[in-house]
Amino acid sequence: MTDVGEILKSLNEFGRFQFWLVLLITLSSPSIGFHMFSQLFMVAHEPHYCNTNWLAGVGFNLTEEERLNLTLPRTSDGTFEECLMYTPVDRELETIVRYGLNSTESCRDGWVYPSKREPSLVKQFDLVCERKDLKDIAQSVYMMGLLFGALGLGPLSDWFGRRPMILFSVLIEGVFGVAAAFVPTFPLYCVFRFLLGVAISGLTISSLALGTEWVGVAYRPHTVIVSHVGFAAGQMILASLAYAIRDWRLLQVTGSAPIFALVVYLWLLPESARWLVTKGKVEEAKRLLRKAAVMNKRTIPPELLEQLQPEAKAKSGSILDLFQNPHLRKVTLLMSSVWFVNSLVYYGLSLNVGSFGLEIYLTQLFFGAVEIPARVTCIFLLQWLGRKKCQALCLLLGGAACLLITAVPKDLPVVITVLAIIGKFSMSGSFSTSYVFSAELFPTVVRQTGVGVCSVSARVAGIISPLIGLLEKYHTSIPVVIFGSAAVAGGILCFLLPETRGKDLPDWVDDVVGDRRPSKTVNISLENGHSKPNEDGEVIEQTLNTRL
Repeated sequence: MTDVGEILKSLNEFGRFQFWLVLLITLSSPSIGFHMFSQLFMVAHEPHYCNTNWLAGVGFNLTEEERLNLTLPRTSDGTFEECLMYTPVDRELETIVRYGLNSTESCRDGWVYPSKREPSLVKQFDLVCERKDLKDIAQSVYMMGLLFGALGLGPLSDWFGRRPMILFSVLIEGVFGVAAAFVPTFPLYCVFRFLLGVAISGLTISSLALGTEWVGVAYRPHTVIVSHVGFAAGQMILASLAYAIRDWRLLQVTGSAPIFALVVYLWLLPESARWLVTKGKVEEAKRLLRKAAVMNKRTIPPELLEQLQPEAKAKSGSILDLFQNPHLRKVTLLMSSVWFVNSLVYYGLSLNVGSFGLEIYLTQLFFGAVEIPARVTCIFLLQWLGRKKCQALCLLLGGAACLLITAVPKDLPVVITVLAIIGKFSMSGSFSTSYVFSAELFPTVVRQTGVGVCSVSARVAGIISPLIGLLEKYHTSIPVVIFGSAAVAGGILCFLLPETRGKDLPDWVDDVVGDRRPSKTVNISLENGHSKPNEDGEVIEQTLNTRL
């Protein structure tokens, strides 16, 4: 009896077939980066003031400036209040001009936007004054969609296959991505953003599972790093598109419509041979493996194909095992905290790209570009420093960068932006480290469950992170202080975890409290918010070496 892994070795673990497959599924990554942060450019501040047309019924000969002077209070710097107006009164114009108006109230009849800018999400749905918090709530709704997508479409990918779920997710992303540009109400916009998050989460899980299941063990980091590059490229493309297209509807359509080009997946995208074998569809798996061998100019020994049988599934542990064992309980709580902090700070920095004082388009470009070296660098730091020190270093460095931002004067935006970029670099590396570290800490029987609990913790933090930005109205430094303090606290907690570098992976719950022999290094697929299964349906796989 043989398995798909043995056959992959004979047809080339990363040949022409795998190269084009990885390239094909990575075409969807830029759209993920676009949708993750596109709303930031649609809700930029718009100058506004209360609509006071009520005075037009009293005085018909007033100029616009005279009407505003009579109906709007001014701030200490002499500009009109954006969210207050004088209370309308039933008096003649001469009386109003002579005695003026004193009492104020919130805007009664909407707002006026004097600038001649292109339509924005703020102007479209009046996301100002007491409604401005809806901007952050909408981003949290999108993050909630990512959570539900991971919980819902992830299992569906295991049941129905990688290819169907990729096609379904691409269709949903395209439809609701474009439809979001034409919604008549803000609640409907939030619903479409939620469904968009569900689709993107399903696309991420299924695409990277498909890619990593077709390549050899030693080449799985290549697949994931390429997807990371695509995600970072999407952030940089977003910065360019947002700079060129200021109309939010046109920007939404421009960033969403290209996903329909992936209709070519119908003819070019294969199913996972590993998944087919686990479902008993051995003949279909053999057909795909022969096709891959032909494209790689290799020949699969006939005896290997004849011995291909459905892979046996090992019995997995339950979530209760994570909390019944004292050591696993400690590891679960600590790693869930680390994942929570990772997500909280990563999205906290990313979603506040416009608040660091520098041009938002340039900052977004840097934020996307810095993720590429961050992901690659952490692979080498894991071997040099070890898992625990690398995790702690990334968190402490990211937290220190956030806290230093509060000490820099606002008139030094370049310094503030540089510190934010350092924080983004550190948290990107920390996210990648978390997957490797947590997968080595949990034993095989509960590894997928343990990493799943950590992933849910990260998604919850992603939902909370935009809401922390609401505290900025009390003091501009509060969100950054929370992010920095959380990262530092997470870094300190890392020192309570055991080191796993160079140690054998535990298979059973009892193994985690004993000494583990120095053995095999770990190869793991990394992606924010999702783990990638191996041929046994687990998050992690042992191999003799790890190559980048």
